[in-house]
Amino acid sequence: MRHVPTVALRELRSLFVSPVAYGVLSLFAVLSGLFFSLYVAAFNAWMVQLQQFQAFDQLQELNLNDHLIGAFFDNVGMVLMFLVPGITMSLYVAEKNNGTEELLLTSPLTSWDIVLGKFAAAALFVTLLVAMAGALPGLLFFYGEPEVGKTLSGLLGTLLLGWTYVAVGAFASSLTRSQVVSFLICFVLLLVLMLLPAVADLGLAGAGDGLSAVFRWLSAGGHVQGLIQGLVDTADLVYFAVMIGSFLLLTRLTVDSVRWR
Repeated sequence: MRHVPTVALRELRSLFVSPVAYGVLSLFAVLSGLFFSLYVAAFNAWMVQLQQFQAFDQLQELNLNDHLIGAFFDNVGMVLMFLVPGITMSLYVAEKNNGTEELLLTSPLTSWDIVLGKFAAAALFVTLLVAMAGALPGLLFFYGEPEVGKTLSGLLGTLLLGWTYVAVGAFASSLTRSQVVSFLICFVLLLVLMLLPAVADLGLAGAGDGLSAVFRWLSAGGHVQGLIQGLVDTADLVYFAVMIGSFLLLTRLTVDSVRWR
């Protein structure tokens, strides 16, 4: 495990010499800024409308966290679903195409050194993206009184969601030699994680409630929603830990299978 930081630094250097990293940073900054501006404008318009109609009860219920910050974090999670596959698609594919995979796998590094190091690098990059997004709701503290706890738990939920996406993307990248295929596998898996509640609502063609409950538990959306709403539940934290750990284990098994050939 002592080589994990070395692998992570190597991956970060590779990431930041690629135009993909700067393209993702720029696109994320534009999209998050656009969504935040739209939600601020909509919140202000709704507040003015309530004042005009003298709907004072509804005006008192108007909350920055519930009606603005929470919705913004929802959109950040959606943006990450499209961008993270682009960040992770080269984690293992690049090694295969550059001819460095064999050198890496025959080095003194363990499989966990490789898997955790690459995950840490991509997770740090996603942390940078989430920090950029988190700075925008921070501006509201100069003009209003958002709830600190809710804002931080929403930020935590978005970060854990992003890390889960990275673990899925790393697994997808370990399966193929094509960055395009890696991107598509990752995106489809993330889409499935989000659509599982809809599948459960369909009743799975007559399947029992137990299976529907499992599908709902596997969905990332339900767990991140609790954190965005300010509900820090141990069950949600366990979910993200299990999902990240499971996909990292699958990635390690894929790396080991290459070593055994």
